[in-house]
Amino acid sequence: MSFDKKFYPGHSTSLGTTTFKDRAIRKGVHESHFKLVEDLYLSSLGMGTYLGNLSSTDNENLESSLYKSVKEGCINVIDTALNYRSMLSEKSIGRAVDRLMKEGIVQRNELFICTKNGYFTNDGDYNHVDIESYLKVMYIDRNIVDYGDISPSYNIMNPDYIANCIDRSLCNMGLESIDLVYIHNSFESWYDQVEKETYNEMLSKVFKVYEEYRKRGKIRYYGMATWNCFTAQPRNPNYLSLRDVVKIANEVGGTDNGFKFIQLPYNSLMTEAFTYRNQKVEESSEDVSILEAANRLGIHVFTSIPLFQGKLLILKINDRFLSNLPYESLRLLQFVRSTPGIVAPLVGQKSSDHTNQNILISRYPTLTHSEFEDVLNRFESVRKNQFR
Repeated sequence: MSFDKKFYPGHSTSLGTTTFKDRAIRKGVHESHFKLVEDLYLSSLGMGTYLGNLSSTDNENLESSLYKSVKEGCINVIDTALNYRSMLSEKSIGRAVDRLMKEGIVQRNELFICTKNGYFTNDGDYNHVDIESYLKVMYIDRNIVDYGDISPSYNIMNPDYIANCIDRSLCNMGLESIDLVYIHNSFESWYDQVEKETYNEMLSKVFKVYEEYRKRGKIRYYGMATWNCFTAQPRNPNYLSLRDVVKIANEVGGTDNGFKFIQLPYNSLMTEAFTYRNQKVEESSEDVSILEAANRLGIHVFTSIPLFQGKLLILKINDRFLSNLPYESLRLLQFVRSTPGIVAPLVGQKSSDHTNQNILISRYPTLTHSEFEDVLNRFESVRKNQFR
């Protein structure tokens, strides 16, 4: 085992991301590919790292894809989670970033690196140890968590466990600071296990951990990665109000708190985040979509499953504003990244073909508002015809 691993200091900055953007534009990337968020220029396509096997081949493919996407100026947003591929995705990111740094292709302050914690995972480098044994040896026997802290889906919001997760992610990726850390599907994992008031107390304790790590310079921002809690019907038990979460963050960290981002699913089939009005910003105000509520509350939105893991490629969209894009996948990505209120979709890619295809999207301008509305209407029509 090597003990000379390098840990890169710093985080994304205005200067660093501007440098990345300007260099990318000189390489042919369209200026509209970058969006200004918290004074950072972030690519309107981010790299996801969810799927894959626990194999050296998948490690190498992920690292190569990330390396090339960053080098070509397509991506400076990198998304992962501690449990993705049993920590191997984080470790692959660490190796790719190390290579990019050592070759002088980018500096640490040009990249916006995000991870998630909350789900329990074992370590893919020791996959001969089953998850129950790993849990007992690493956490139960060391009194970090007890069995009552674990939801049926293996989600844990115990503050000691959350702190341990952040430390592990920093080590896995070889970083001294992470730009964004999400609590991972926490409400979906706990809403039917505890009362809402109890969940809010659990979330408040998690946010306190995040705020402490912010003070120590270990994380810059934090947020919530979710599935359907922000797009559910308000009368459903799995509904969560973004306004209520912002209130908890304000109580924990003051108005200058680090809760600035959420992540949720959105694609041409699942458009609820844009079309469904279910959130209130003020008690007396009318309901608005989660994207509109986030905008008004100063929260930024990344989205997952833009291709629904390839299932949406059968849609075959023929729209005049998408016809210049050579692949169906790019048409689907163009719709998502052009949606008002979305920073970037996060797309998984490991094969060289997919990487090369996705790099192309950065060369095209995003849709204007009127063009987006035209495409949205076309998607609505296609859905009614193909999924009725």
